[in-house]
Amino acid sequence: MNDEIKLARVMSACTTAMIRAMGMQAENQQRIHQGNALAYDEKAFETVIIEEGVHWNAIHGILFEN
Repeated sequence: MNDEIKLARVMSACTTAMIRAMGMQAENQQRIHQGNALAYDEKAFETVIIEEGVHWNAIHGILFEN
């Protein structure tokens, strides 16, 4: 896999994770505004990072795999 494809994979995963996290953050903000409990806690945001594979080990594996 060439470097451009590796970088594209990383950028795609990061973008997907960011979109998911932004939606979760928006839901939390809406709930705050309505006076309700948060829908997502820190653990939920960490889960997005793991599920989308944008944690250090996953990124390192993509960029430096042979």
